[in-house]
Amino acid sequence: MTPRPNPPAKKPKSSKAKAKAAGKAAEKAKAEPTVEDVREDVRAEVTEPALVPEPAAVPVPEPVAAPLATPVTPQDAVPHRPVQEVQEPAQEVRSLAVLDRADRERLLGGAHHDPHSVLGAHSVPDGVVFRALRPYALGVTVIAEGLRAELHDDGEGLFSVVLPLREVPEYRLSVEYEGTVQDTEDAYRFLPTLGDFDLHLFGEGRHEQLWKILGAEPMEHQGVAGTRFSVWAPNARGVRISGSFNFWDGTAFPMRSLGSSGVWELFAPGVGEGELYKFEITRPDGTKTMRADPMARRTELPPATSSVITASRHEWQDQEWMERRADRPAHQAPFSVYELHLASWRPGLTYRQLAEQLPVYISDLGFTHVELMPVAEHPFGGSWGYQVTGFYAPTARLGTPDDFKYLVDALHRAGIGVIMDWVPAHFPRDEWALAEFDGRPLYEHEDPLRSAHPDWGTLEFDYGRREVRNFLVANAVYWCEEFHIDGLRVDAVASMLYLDYSREAGQWTPNVHGGRENLDAVAFLQEMNATVYRREPGVVTIAEESTAWDGVTRATHHIGPGGFGGLGFGLKWNMGWMHDSLDYVSHEPVHRKYHHHEMTFSMVYAYSENYVLPISHDEVVHGKRSLVSKLPGDWWQQRATARAYLGFMWAHPGKQLLFMGQEFAQGAEWSEAHGPDWWLLDPAYGAEADHRGVRDLVRDLNTVYRQVPALWELDTDPDGFGWVAGDAAEDNVFAFLRHAADGSPLLAVSNFSPVVRHEYRLGVPDDVTAWHEVLNTDAGRYGGGDVGNAGAVKPDDLAWHGRPASIRLTLPPLSTVWLRPA
Repeated sequence: MTPRPNPPAKKPKSSKAKAKAAGKAAEKAKAEPTVEDVREDVRAEVTEPALVPEPAAVPVPEPVAAPLATPVTPQDAVPHRPVQEVQEPAQEVRSLAVLDRADRERLLGGAHHDPHSVLGAHSVPDGVVFRALRPYALGVTVIAEGLRAELHDDGEGLFSVVLPLREVPEYRLSVEYEGTVQDTEDAYRFLPTLGDFDLHLFGEGRHEQLWKILGAEPMEHQGVAGTRFSVWAPNARGVRISGSFNFWDGTAFPMRSLGSSGVWELFAPGVGEGELYKFEITRPDGTKTMRADPMARRTELPPATSSVITASRHEWQDQEWMERRADRPAHQAPFSVYELHLASWRPGLTYRQLAEQLPVYISDLGFTHVELMPVAEHPFGGSWGYQVTGFYAPTARLGTPDDFKYLVDALHRAGIGVIMDWVPAHFPRDEWALAEFDGRPLYEHEDPLRSAHPDWGTLEFDYGRREVRNFLVANAVYWCEEFHIDGLRVDAVASMLYLDYSREAGQWTPNVHGGRENLDAVAFLQEMNATVYRREPGVVTIAEESTAWDGVTRATHHIGPGGFGGLGFGLKWNMGWMHDSLDYVSHEPVHRKYHHHEMTFSMVYAYSENYVLPISHDEVVHGKRSLVSKLPGDWWQQRATARAYLGFMWAHPGKQLLFMGQEFAQGAEWSEAHGPDWWLLDPAYGAEADHRGVRDLVRDLNTVYRQVPALWELDTDPDGFGWVAGDAAEDNVFAFLRHAADGSPLLAVSNFSPVVRHEYRLGVPDDVTAWHEVLNTDAGRYGGGDVGNAGAVKPDDLAWHGRPASIRLTLPPLSTVWLRPA
């Protein structure tokens, strides 16, 4: 937050200024009627005066005189119907305008739940009372049609007057400060901007477009342009708005409480886009805290922490993409994902600059989707976005929300889907963000054993609270609806599902059934998935879930053996496959036969969920080394093994995900400080061809993958896979068939031994007359030795591996070969 300099403290009017003002008033009074003249005119219009009970005495802070005479136009100020006769002396009229001590203290102390009941204009027995709270003002004047009346200075920024009017007029305020006069609307003359139905839905936890009622929304209200502010803070004694538009002094901007909803609201006329703001919250103990807006749709550039008023003007150009993205479910479609960290992919580029380069790069490599590490605002760049403070705001590090929409739009127009990492598992403890937002646990669980995340020093959401669940479910919908996101990869699902996650005995409390499952988190995930799939056709949700939880990708209404409905995700990261397969290839070839099962075990459970095979950022940081650097042998063997591994991965049942830099065999770990080592692809670099060859392989893997339905159409159906040689441990060979829905096959053979295997016999179907290579990771253009099978490979009428025919292949060293019917 970068506050503007505070305005000068309010100065008392000098005797000279007072005399000058009085002189001007007397001069105008000679030409125009005074308030007392208006009173006489009002009395003259009364045909049958009604008796008026004497108003109750209201304590005043000090004796005051009647208001100064002020010019008015009688025919405009006087109502056109009889009014009650007002006969009390001016001193009693004055007392009606002064706040009682309790209201005054609560208002000035930022602890008034209903400032609109005491500020603004209200009918009283003697007319209409006008009150304004304007710190630092020298004077305040109310202006209506035919009326101009100066308010009395009640001290401490409060001003008031009672005028003999029958009803509250349309009015404005003229506020005099040192050296300037501002003509402005009065925020306290407006009705609430939120309706009962919206508040009811929120209270029930069912407002699926929550961002449209909470936060800061530029709008026109009652014919006046301004911004509606609203925030959920049920434990607050009072809430005020501080921002760049009021010199970060919220005294004059107290919000009203909208009853039991816990929502506070204020329409601020004249406040518009680009202004910074925060909520000043008076906690239950009377202390104050300045908080960023949990629903802010734009933020300041970190490390600054203010929220920014914004409105979108982006015009989408991706209609064709949006109309066809739901044509085929993700688990039955080609789905290869390039994971990247936007801020470091090409360091220094903005969203709009990325929109010029990223779609071209991804299209060239043939990936169907990109997956963006978290783009929601986060204070610490080193968290890579996984400790979120602005759940509704794309990070300002790369531009505005509309700039981010421009990037998504550009990717869609290039035919590329956009998945983003979403982090509903926890949030950081920053004192200006969500932690104890209104002075008590609100977004986090009130039980410290349930709220503190043991691994990351963060806080876990209270998924059992309706409003918190609504905040998160609506957030998932928000990214899909407002930013056209095609998929949400939900981070750290396992930490949400288990009450004892990373906790020792005595550090967690069982659920009502005595179990370790977090029933609130289960219900939240089910609701989130059901809501997203219902509202956003074509969107896919993906779980990063590292345990054997049953039914992660099962429908929520299908009850499993554990008694739970499915969580309802579309896909799940296969963490078991990732760890097992990386462990296998990291061993020396001579030892791999002892780990053969690590490459075959995944097929035991391959159809228990809808899987993604991830080689993600988590596997190439923090001392884990890059993919190619994990592999044994010299540089040639490392690259060859990496190519063979990628060929095996792309052929294995499941979708693919590869983290940036691994597509060209980067040797160093990823660092968010500098991103991928693009210089490895510089033609001036001596080993450039080695790295470019791996990237060329990734391009060809994606090209063939998208063209061959056998590699993706039956990913979740056992009919789409069959082992040919799953037990060749001594040879370090794996061979299997993939089938499309129409039965057309692809034969994938991997040789993780550094020797050429000649005349290697494999069983095949007898209805294929010849096979030919469609991909060989040992091809010379990839940096391999160009060993392979040229021309057609015809089967022998010799049963093998339990199949009626067989072929003899040359298996290149450390390679994967794909063959299709010729």
